Amino acid sequence: MFTGIIEDRGRILKMEYRGQEKRLTIELPQHLTDVQLGDSININGVCLTIVQKGKQEIVTDLSQETLQKSVLGELKEGDQVNLERALRLTDRLGGHIVTGHIDGIGMIIEKTKERDFLQIKIRIPKSVSKYVVSKGSIAIDGVSLTVNESSGDEIRLTLIPFTIEKTTLFNKTVGDRVNVEADILGKYVERLLTREDKKPVKLDWSFLKEHGFIKGE
Repeated sequence: MFTGIIEDRGRILKMEYRGQEKRLTIELPQHLTDVQLGDSININGVCLTIVQKGKQEIVTDLSQETLQKSVLGELKEGDQVNLERALRLTDRLGGHIVTGHIDGIGMIIEKTKERDFLQIKIRIPKSVSKYVVSKGSIAIDGVSLTVNESSGDEIRLTLIPFTIEKTTLFNKTVGDRVNVEADILGKYVERLLTREDKKPVKLDWSFLKEHGFIKGE
C-alpha cells in the first residue's frame, strides 16, 4: 500500500529480457537504500517486489501482466523513475490510498506552463474514467494528484512546484504514455452497488447504530 507522495527519483541501470518477462535494475538515492530484500516498492505507480539488493541498487522482475498493463516495459537504461517505499501503519496518509495495481494507460495530450505551475491534460481509458470525479484523486505514474476537471475520457491536472521537482512528470511530453490508477474507493462503491445478491438497504437510525456510525443509548 502506498500514498502517491513520491519520495524521490531513481535511475534505470539495466533492463534485461528474461524470456517473455523483464528484469529491472534501479539505482536508488542514498536516503532510500534502507529497503530490504522482499520489500514492496512503487516504481512509476507499479507495486514491485525487490528480488535482489546491492549497496545502492535494487532488482525487480516485470511479469507479463505488468508489461501488458503498464508502460514499465518501455523504460530504457538511463531513464528516471518515481519511487515510493511501502506505507507503514504509523505514517501520515498525505496523498490517497494507492495500491500500485495499474488500471490502464493514459496519454498526455496537452501540457502548459503557468508561472511556477504546470497544467497537464491526459486522455485515460473509458474503463478508468468512470471512477474519476472532479476534485477527486488519481495516481499518474504513482503520483497522487487532484483531478481539476473531468470531461469524458479527459482529465486536467495541476502540478505544483514541489511535484515538478520531486517527480518525473515535468519531463513528460505530449504523446507520452503514463500509468493510471483510479481511486480504489470508487471501485468498492461500484462493487457494492452491482452485487447480484445485494438487498435494498434502508438507511435509518437503526442501521447507523447497528453498523457503529452512531452510538446507541
